[in-house]
Amino acid sequence: MTLMVGNPSVEQILDLLQTAGYVEATNSDAPPSQKIAGGLYWSIAALDANTKHDDECIEESLRLIGCPHPLRSSHLRDLDTQALFPVIQWLTSRLRSTQEHRVNEVCHTENTVEDDEHKTSIKTLSGSLDELNHRKMNAVKQLDELRERINKEGADSAVHKLIPLMTSLKDLERQENHFLFNRDSKHSELQAEISELERKIANECDSKSLSDGLLHSYSELLEKLNLMKKQLAARLRDIVAVRRQIDDLPCQSELIQYERRLSELYAQIQGKHRQTRKYYATYNALLEIKELMLKETSLLNSIISQYFC
Repeated sequence: MTLMVGNPSVEQILDLLQTAGYVEATNSDAPPSQKIAGGLYWSIAALDANTKHDDECIEESLRLIGCPHPLRSSHLRDLDTQALFPVIQWLTSRLRSTQEHRVNEVCHTENTVEDDEHKTSIKTLSGSLDELNHRKMNAVKQLDELRERINKEGADSAVHKLIPLMTSLKDLERQENHFLFNRDSKHSELQAEISELERKIANECDSKSLSDGLLHSYSELLEKLNLMKKQLAARLRDIVAVRRQIDDLPCQSELIQYERRLSELYAQIQGKHRQTRKYYATYNALLEIKELMLKETSLLNSIISQYFC
């Protein structure tokens, strides 16, 4: 078909379709009518996916999407550029507006999702920080209670009191051992005296002198026995009193346990403090990332709006 001078050309129609995004417009192997028909159906489908691709329904399809320009299937077969150009121009303009609207919707959706994610992340971090602060306060409270207990029980002064008490106990034990040794020696002496008495009885000594000697020895032994019992009872009372004082004081293992517990609590507090600082740093970094992403999104929206305008 010979085109009239002043009428729109096929190249102008194909350029409109290529600018709108129809890549088949640059396919040199296909005839122009096929390229334009494909671009026409592609544009209609992009605006309304439910539209049928049929030459006989082209007028109905254009009417459904609101095209103000009439077009018949014969215009497409005969490559009537004067009838095709306003339809293609309207379709590509409408398609460009639709694409811009969809891009804005996508950007708005992405911004909404990012804001929701940031809010959720910030809420999670705030909850973690609150929990860490609560645990830190509990640890500090336990540490203060333990320190008050140690100060109340007087562990430091108890250690100083424990040293002389242990020394006194050792002295009493040494005296007790010495007393037991003397008891054994006295027992040996008594055994010797009993043997001497048995010898005298065997030699039939004077009964009166023997009786006097026995009474005298018995009186002396009874007096020594009572004295030794009193001394032993006094020593035992002293030992029991010292042991009771020692039992009331915390032993070395308890003091070591207190010191170990204090060290563990201090290390735990330091660890929680480092972890809390780490969460604060992460929180601040996320806030900076959010601000940068919002700036980038605003810049991209500005570029997109300028590009489509």
